[in-house]
Amino acid sequence: MALRHASNRRPAACRLQVEAVSHTPAMSTTQALVSALKDELKAAHLTYADLAVELGMSESSVKRVFAKADMPLSRIDEILRVLKMDFADLARKVADAQPLRDELTLEQERAVVTDRKLLLVAICALSQWTVEQITGTYAVTEAECVKHLVQLDRLGVLELKPLNRYRLKVAKGFRWRANGPVMQYFREHVVGDYYAGGFDQEGELLMLVHGQVSLSQATVFVERLQRIGADFARQHLTDQKLPADQKRAYTLLVGMRSWLFAAFRDLKRRPDIGATRAGASVRR
Repeated sequence: MALRHASNRRPAACRLQVEAVSHTPAMSTTQALVSALKDELKAAHLTYADLAVELGMSESSVKRVFAKADMPLSRIDEILRVLKMDFADLARKVADAQPLRDELTLEQERAVVTDRKLLLVAICALSQWTVEQITGTYAVTEAECVKHLVQLDRLGVLELKPLNRYRLKVAKGFRWRANGPVMQYFREHVVGDYYAGGFDQEGELLMLVHGQVSLSQATVFVERLQRIGADFARQHLTDQKLPADQKRAYTLLVGMRSWLFAAFRDLKRRPDIGATRAGASVRR
C-alpha cells in the first residue's frame, strides 16, 4: 500500500483498481420509457382503469399496450398529458435510472489513452473536478476542456450539462479494465514516477508486507483494501468544500498480488527436485 502527496497537484482520489466486474445489459430505449411510465403511474396512484378512462380506451387495451412495451411516441405523449409531464422530464428519469457503467469497452479505453489531455480530463472528471479546477490547475484551455468533456459524453463516461457541468455515468466501483489500455499506460508511464518518491513527507506512507495466507483470507483482505480506497474517495469529495490552502493532492495506490520477486525466482527450489534430493539422502 502506498500513499503519496502529488506535488504537481494531480487529481486526488484517482482510483485505478482493476478487479474483474460484471455487466448488466441495458434495456432498449422504448422499454425503458414504458417502464418509466409505469413508475410514474404508480407514483400518481393511477391504475390502468383510470388511464383507460382518460385515453378513451378499454382497460384491456391499455394493459396490452403496456404488456408489449412497444408503444408509439404519440401514445406516450397522450399518457404524459394525463400525468401532466413533458417528454423531457420522462427522458431525464429514464437516463437517471439507467445502470451505471462498471468499466469501459476496450475501444473506449483506447480512445481515452490516445490523447494525453483527454486522459487527464477523464481522470479529473472521475474525481469530480469542475472545469474551473481543471483549467486552473493544468495548461488546458476552457475550450479544450469542454471538447474533451464532449468526447467523454459520447463515450458514455458522463453526461454533459449546461454551464459545463456534468453528471458521471459510471458506478462508484468503476474500474479501468484489468490489462486494458489505460492500465497499460499506467504501468508504462506512471508506476515508475510514483515510486520514485521518498514517501517520507507528512501524510505519506509506503509499506510492503509479505506473507502466506489462505485464499479465503486473501479475499477478505482484498475486500478490506477496497473499503480503504472507497473511504479515501469519499473523503476526497467531502474535503472539496475546504479552501485550497487546507488540502493537498494525494494519490493512494493499493495492490495485493500472489507474486515472487523476479530476482529470487531462480533460487526457489522446485518441488520435484527437493523430493528427489530428500529421497537420495534417505537411501544413503
